[in-house]
Amino acid sequence: MNKISRNKSRLQRKRRVRAKISGTSEKPRLAVFRSLKEIYVQVIDDAEGATLVSASLKEIKAKNDVDGAKKVGALAAKKCLDKKIETVVFDRAGYKYHGKIKALADGAREGGLKF
Repeated sequence: MNKISRNKSRLQRKRRVRAKISGTSEKPRLAVFRSLKEIYVQVIDDAEGATLVSASLKEIKAKNDVDGAKKVGALAAKKCLDKKIETVVFDRAGYKYHGKIKALADGAREGGLKF
């Protein structure tokens, strides 16, 4: 019996989530990608297929930990509010909602974004 890899399981969860949510111009999608070295956030308008805002650990030069993720969320929220985006749909991309993903969402909420 073959074992399904952790990333393949995540991609299956991602497909299920993306089938249910999409971003519009009024309520864009806040998409998260977490690698072993970085955390990336994009605010995407799926109707136009355009990235409106992006943020990553590289911009703030923080460590790849929970505090760094929270700072990335706050940076993304600040950039969104500068572009007059107040509400978003949170796309966790199949990652479990704890640790860095939860900290990123909390940082974005504290920064002023509404989910």
